[in-house]
Amino acid sequence: MLKFFKRQPPKEGEERERLKKELFKFQKCVEHGFPTKPSALAFDPKLQLLAIGTKSGAVKIYGAPGFEVSAVHEGDVSVTSMFFIPEEGRLISACSDSSLHLWEINNKGGTSVLEEKKSDDLYFLNSKVKSMSTCSMSTDFSTLYVGTETGNVHLIDVKTLTEVNVIILDAIIQNVSDDFKVSPGAVEAIASSPVNNDKILVGFNRGLIVLWNTKDNVAEINFNASQQLESLTWHRNGEEFISAHNDGSYITWNARDTEPKEPAATPYGPFPCKAINKIQWKMTKNEPLIAFSGGMPRASYGDRHTVSIMQGENHVVSDLTSRVVDFLIICKADEKDAIETDRDDPHALVILAEEELVVLDLESESWPSFRLPYLNSVHSSAITCSQHISNVPEQLWQKMTDAGDNQNKIHSNREWPIKGGKNLTQSPVSKDLLLTGHEDGTVRFWDASTSSLRLLYKLSTAPVFGIQDHTSDSHSPEDEEWPPFRKVGTFDPYTDDPRLAIQKLALCALSETLVAAGSAGQVLIFNMERQEREQDLKVVKVNIMSEHEGFVWKGHEALSCKVDDLKYAAGFQPTCIMQLDPPAACTALALNSEWQLVAAGTGQGFALLDYAQKKEVATRCTLNPNDLHGTSETAMSRRKSLKKSLRESFRRLRRRRSEKKVKEDRSKKDDSKSPTEHIEETQATTGTSASAGGASPAVGAGDCKPEERQVEARSGEDSMASMVRCLYFADTFIINGGSHNPSLWVGTNGGHIYVYNLTVPPSDKRTSDYVACLLAKEIKLKHHAPVLSMAVIDGKNTVLPDAFEVINERAKAPDMEGQHSIIICSEEQLKTFSLPNLKPRWKNKITAIDGARLRKINFVHFRREADTYSEFDIACLTNTGDLRVYSVSTLRRQLTLQSLRKEDINGISSFVFTKDGQGFYLQSPSEFSRITLSTSTTTATPKCELELAEGLRPPPEIKEEAAGGATDRPTVEVTPASEEQSQEAQGEADGIAVNADDSHMNMSAMSADITIDSVRDVIAENEGTIVTSVRTITQTTTSTVSESAASAAQEAHREVTTVTNGHTEEGDGVTDVLRETQHEITTRTSEFVTKTTEKVTHTGEEVLKQLSELKMTTAVIEDPSLLKQKLVESKMTTTTTTTSGSLATTNELWQEFKATNQVLVFIINHPCRF
Repeated sequence: MLKFFKRQPPKEGEERERLKKELFKFQKCVEHGFPTKPSALAFDPKLQLLAIGTKSGAVKIYGAPGFEVSAVHEGDVSVTSMFFIPEEGRLISACSDSSLHLWEINNKGGTSVLEEKKSDDLYFLNSKVKSMSTCSMSTDFSTLYVGTETGNVHLIDVKTLTEVNVIILDAIIQNVSDDFKVSPGAVEAIASSPVNNDKILVGFNRGLIVLWNTKDNVAEINFNASQQLESLTWHRNGEEFISAHNDGSYITWNARDTEPKEPAATPYGPFPCKAINKIQWKMTKNEPLIAFSGGMPRASYGDRHTVSIMQGENHVVSDLTSRVVDFLIICKADEKDAIETDRDDPHALVILAEEELVVLDLESESWPSFRLPYLNSVHSSAITCSQHISNVPEQLWQKMTDAGDNQNKIHSNREWPIKGGKNLTQSPVSKDLLLTGHEDGTVRFWDASTSSLRLLYKLSTAPVFGIQDHTSDSHSPEDEEWPPFRKVGTFDPYTDDPRLAIQKLALCALSETLVAAGSAGQVLIFNMERQEREQDLKVVKVNIMSEHEGFVWKGHEALSCKVDDLKYAAGFQPTCIMQLDPPAACTALALNSEWQLVAAGTGQGFALLDYAQKKEVATRCTLNPNDLHGTSETAMSRRKSLKKSLRESFRRLRRRRSEKKVKEDRSKKDDSKSPTEHIEETQATTGTSASAGGASPAVGAGDCKPEERQVEARSGEDSMASMVRCLYFADTFIINGGSHNPSLWVGTNGGHIYVYNLTVPPSDKRTSDYVACLLAKEIKLKHHAPVLSMAVIDGKNTVLPDAFEVINERAKAPDMEGQHSIIICSEEQLKTFSLPNLKPRWKNKITAIDGARLRKINFVHFRREADTYSEFDIACLTNTGDLRVYSVSTLRRQLTLQSLRKEDINGISSFVFTKDGQGFYLQSPSEFSRITLSTSTTTATPKCELELAEGLRPPPEIKEEAAGGATDRPTVEVTPASEEQSQEAQGEADGIAVNADDSHMNMSAMSADITIDSVRDVIAENEGTIVTSVRTITQTTTSTVSESAASAAQEAHREVTTVTNGHTEEGDGVTDVLRETQHEITTRTSEFVTKTTEKVTHTGEEVLKQLSELKMTTAVIEDPSLLKQKLVESKMTTTTTTTSGSLATTNELWQEFKATNQVLVFIINHPCRF
């Protein structure tokens, strides 16, 4: 019965709800990295913008660092090609479904956005069109040429995306040889003459090339190549061109001669070569430059992905690790307005590969590559872990920047050539780092302060183990080899040893200490150094299984370290290595640089290292005794034999009755033998447990308890239960409430928590006295759920600061006088224990309420943007992709939203929370997606602007307005008679909900007592929008119909006069129309009143009597439907004196007056149309 008297957390009032809106706000910020599966490339030389299309239909446009806009095509389509319309900020994309799309970069909401303007499905342009085979833009960028598989060429107007002409295959091949008349193949390439827009080269798959005159629709000359055609390119003078073929050769032609100008050249022959997929021919002040992709010898280098550059004696083959999708050359001549120059002056070569972007500097000697400011290949080696560091000190930042600059001396010093648009984002307040660990043993440091993710520095751990880092000299040319290969790019999916993979990272930015733990039990400690120096590297071997001699490790061996003195470059240099035995992958890592301690956990246990003295402090094996006979690197498998499972099931059944008694006896024995305190989490029905209300959004504090699911307890004998999942250092109250001590908290996969009391010598004796570690307490969670995170909060609900933060005035000193609490976050629940007695305070059952399990957790410091208010909360990600925020004080849920798909396992497993409420996760192997839960983190969202010259973009089409006032969907705004009356009427109308179908004009005429009010118009737009215009309400009561007519006429006269006076400047024509309208309305009103008077008088004295008794007030007249309803009711109650004909006539007159008044209101509000 005690469960009904559980203490509940206090309710959250309206002030808290308002505060939550000021603290929490979900926003998807930006995507970092390289687009997955790129398929198209385009460049605007005037605006200097680069566009990349992908197979998933995405279009991304980049300019100067910080300028980025993107959009996605509707439907499941792939972008096959793209073309900029220079200087207009427009882009045309062709997709795999034979459709064209027009995109515009527009400025909206203070930033640039990419919007689709037009799309046209080419399949419906001609029934013979099967699919597009190639596209090309005319020299003047007015026409898009679309070649098809059937051999036709469609001419598309780029402004309207409409077909203006079709070049039929039969017309093209009229004068060609009989061999090509049968089947020339699909249109493989189209090239517009650089000097004559009316002439284009049309190349077919089988080798036929036709020079076509689009103005006269005739073929001027035919060129027959013996090999299958792949690509065409013009000389800048328009008199020569080059064709590339599938046998690795290219041919130079004169545009006036059917025979080749020079014999076919095979750069890497004479043996069979692969096809040259694309070729470009550019003129320089010295010798012409030719660049082409492919063409490698099939037998020896058929698996290479290359782009070759030849200029005179200079010849370089850029060797990439992934397939070349496309490439283009940026020329200075294209960036200028005048095109009379006889040179192209190429200065940069952009290569788009499947996994990376490479930009080569064609103006510098040896054509080095540019250092990418964005679009970096974050997955150059597969990402195995990541960590975010906020507010990095300027000193450490500069050291990393200098070290990174030394690593990138081989890159070009020229300015980045793609620099269009403007970055409007303010400078970041703090410098943030994103650390990524990789499969090849490298750690990369990324600048995550802005919307562009830039590589600062790369650290390789391979040299520590005697493995050469082959990526460091990847750019050196191989002079003795032919072809002259040069490795470009950073993508390298291969690794020399899988044991090098980085599993966990920890960085203390204030002490400049980095810890990296790998897959073979290696834990490396680094310190930042400005100069190159030799390091005396010491290896500390720690045997976690030292107390279990019979243990047999069946996994991989440990890496052998090079203990000789080695020179390490400036940057992070290793000082100590802790090698765990068995050499299993590291599953948890914690660093406290103030105490100079490192704790590392594996699937078998954990170890504590004092890296100041380079000595082992403590170890503990967490394996179940039944699993001590042996384990392997695949210890996470949960498979068991049927025989073993049945045996364990029967054993559990026999133990069930006596289990409680055995535990009590065992706890008594343990208490008598050891001072260690063991605490088992009790059932939820005990009186000491307290749950946090609000675990479900529909349930608040004090409400009925939500229905809980039956969560099956996990087996403590599972081999996964021994895995250490969480390590945490804290200076808090462990032994008693009077003194606080350093402590180490260890959480396992089986819900077991070990609490160690640490004795750390003072700084003056730190190198002489040893660190002591003693087990103080243990906590066993009821359901054996994996422990993901822990944190100690003080009496002010503040998470204890990290090492050196208080000394460096980056955080306030914690409250060491009030009561501390420990928040333990498992996969299934959040629970708060008071310290030092570990008494439960609050608990939020997550899995039991909604079935979700927590996957990623971090304690986040949320700040309010308006002032200095801040608070700590728990940010969580569940296995269903939900993002949640819980308060640290009561564990109440503050925010819930769907962010990731539950099927996105890689995204959920790679998610990383930052300390300020942001999040990073891999939405693909090559892209980080960045989100924020805080209102104060705005620098992560890109704000950019693209300035266009006036008159370059064509004006938007003006849509014809539909005839008739009702179909124009007008916004009705009537000038009030006086400001005071307008405000009064507006106040009355604020609380009124009007149904458009029941709306009537508020001008009525009845015999007896009638109230004539100003019109309050309600017009329902076609989309259901109700626009209400509130008029002045006049309390004028008349006793006769003639007085009503006079009031109506006067009111109409006043309104028309008011509008006329307000629009005198628009011309006498408007005034005349309004006067005629006034006269017409007055006349029709008088006629209506006269007819109504006669008909109402005819209905008899009984009707007049009842209507006079209604005592219609202003409130009744405010609702015309009520007035009509009363009229009908009165008519029905006096059937002896009324007739059906009179009722019909009254309804007709009512509808007529409604129509008349609608015309009046429309004229008043739209005088310009008359």
